[in-house]
Amino acid sequence: MSEYFIGLTGGIASGKSALERAFAAHGIVVADADLLAREVVQPGAPALAAVMERFGRTVLLADGQLDRAALRQRVFGDEEERRALEAILHPAIRTRLQEICQNATSPYAIATIPLLAEGGGRTNYPWLHRILVVDTPTSVQKARLMQRDGIDAALAEKMMSAQASRADRLALADDIVVNDGDISHLQRAADALHQRYLALAATTSPA
Repeated sequence: MSEYFIGLTGGIASGKSALERAFAAHGIVVADADLLAREVVQPGAPALAAVMERFGRTVLLADGQLDRAALRQRVFGDEEERRALEAILHPAIRTRLQEICQNATSPYAIATIPLLAEGGGRTNYPWLHRILVVDTPTSVQKARLMQRDGIDAALAEKMMSAQASRADRLALADDIVVNDGDISHLQRAADALHQRYLALAATTSPA
């Protein structure tokens, strides 16, 4: 079981998924908060019951699955509703992230947490040993987002501004990978960090 944990974060369209894949190619277990956000609200899960209790059955589909579109519409633009939803989902996601990392068979494990800065940073994730930020110039981030999602500049800027600032994310960083478009640089950075994390994990593992 792993005893050394890295938190991976970055803004929207910054390249988190590409960096995640680079570590996975080394055999490192990666727990992804975005994927777990779906897992924790599967039918029968305590978090889904809590969501239904707070928001009503109108956020459920006929088959008992969460109606994500209805829930998004409910919380969009309503700060109180959004915070209520986060108070239900975030603890459940944090618990699953930690469980997966602790049960990993790789020398260290990575928790990909897009909203790490927004979700309390190190205070809410005290079990992380290091935080890795994939950083992208805002102009590159905006262009990628527009191309990826087929949206205009105004919506891209709105989506970016809804997240923590670049400065806030960088303030959390122990390690930074600049992803400005050169995929080979991203791969080399992941290779170098992998060696560093192996060494660090070896020093924390019990004899």
